[in-house]
Amino acid sequence: MHGEYKVPGGKLVVVDLEVRDGRIADFHLAGDFFLEPDDALADIDAAVTGLPVEADVATIAAAVRGALPEGAQLLGFTPEAVGTAVRRALVTAPGWRDFEWEIVHEKAVSPRMNLALDEVLTARVGDDRRRPTLRIWEWDESAVVIGSFQSYRNEVDPDGAAAHGFDVVRRISGGGAMLMAADAIVTYSLYVPASLVAGMTFADSYAFLDDWVLQALRSLGIEATYQPLNDIASPQGKIGGAAQKRLANGGVLHHATLSYDMDGQVLTDVLRIGREKLSDKGTVSAAKRVDPLRSQTGLPREAIIERLIETFTTLYGAQPGHITDEEYAEAEALVTSKFATDAWLHRVP
Repeated sequence: MHGEYKVPGGKLVVVDLEVRDGRIADFHLAGDFFLEPDDALADIDAAVTGLPVEADVATIAAAVRGALPEGAQLLGFTPEAVGTAVRRALVTAPGWRDFEWEIVHEKAVSPRMNLALDEVLTARVGDDRRRPTLRIWEWDESAVVIGSFQSYRNEVDPDGAAAHGFDVVRRISGGGAMLMAADAIVTYSLYVPASLVAGMTFADSYAFLDDWVLQALRSLGIEATYQPLNDIASPQGKIGGAAQKRLANGGVLHHATLSYDMDGQVLTDVLRIGREKLSDKGTVSAAKRVDPLRSQTGLPREAIIERLIETFTTLYGAQPGHITDEEYAEAEALVTSKFATDAWLHRVP
């Protein structure tokens, strides 16, 4: 069995192993990481060999950590990365290039339509009716998008939203509220089969699915990093955040919003952001929480989107695609039955 795991912002971890009598056998670790001393590699191999095939990432990582000699240095990977690679080998998880990818970047639609398309396209990937897809969003109006489990009245100031022309909508994924001003953000969705993130912890899958974005942003001169659980950041501050939803049919939605140009005052007028929430980010004002891409690159929004598409295409061999008339129709029906209803918007009062 063979498994690979590219550490977000780090190195490739590769494992080869056999299974005998319910235990891992003939385990060998490899990769382009750095490890000192050299013979620590044999210690890691010995630590994983003999573990039960049911061992989870934490158990494998603990075994590796316990076997390392005092003062050992792991650069570009961690014991947890070894555990993830092992789990991916045991479930025979595919890599990015094992799929045929589409990139969709089409006409601007309403906030509700964008959210409905997320649900429709995720379900279709889960049902094998659509290839795995990257979709770049375009908006025809501004919106506040609250997480699936957030309280409407605790998160949004309706008067502030109305005054600044922001619709209020609820998405199917969890996480926090996002202020999405038309033409002031970059939002993308990945619709992937669950097998792509098989063997990973939920937290690891976030960074794994956004690693290509970090590479794109770094190519533009931004020192982009991933801050657990779901923030994309730079030394100057937060750039954006991601959220996920996993459907029962095996479709996984991973979407993220990056701030291109954000007015901090509007943010505080529209969202009820308390001092406690700001304090855990190490900031004293909402405006300082957002680090627009324009200020760091000096590029138009379209140029940043072009680099994202170019990077994804180069890394994974993606081809241009489109949303079908049938998919648009299904999404429109879902807007009517779900995303435009008060019952959905106020499902958590």
